[in-house]
Amino acid sequence: MEPERERPSQPSSESPPPSGRPRPQDEDTETSEDRQMKVGMRMVGSAMVFIGFLNVFLSASTGSEMSVFPMIVYFTGMALWAQSSIEILGVRYAVIALSIICALAFFHYGEVLFWHKYIIYWGTIALVVFFMFKTPKPSPPPSR
Repeated sequence: MEPERERPSQPSSESPPPSGRPRPQDEDTETSEDRQMKVGMRMVGSAMVFIGFLNVFLSASTGSEMSVFPMIVYFTGMALWAQSSIEILGVRYAVIALSIICALAFFHYGEVLFWHKYIIYWGTIALVVFFMFKTPKPSPPPSR
């Protein structure tokens, strides 16, 4: 019989790993189906925001009137985009609630005034500029 060998000591579950990286169980365990659903919602939401914004932009630049439907499409797309893109829950649900309230307000009011168009126009431009210059967080390496 061979003598028993000493096993190397396992790091305790409370101490951080020596490399400084989080353990695999600490990382986000999002399934591929969840990621695909988020990507699909982000694409549909972005497309709806773009379609609504395009109508607002054309109406504001030509001075013509527009119905409330593009605004409802815009804010519905904003809610979908927020659900799939914003990580902080408080901010996510605040954006969704504000988008739904704005869509319902336009639906109830029944018309879009000139200053409504310019608030949407400049707000969208500010949002695009903000996310254009935001540095993305590095993605974790794929787990096997």
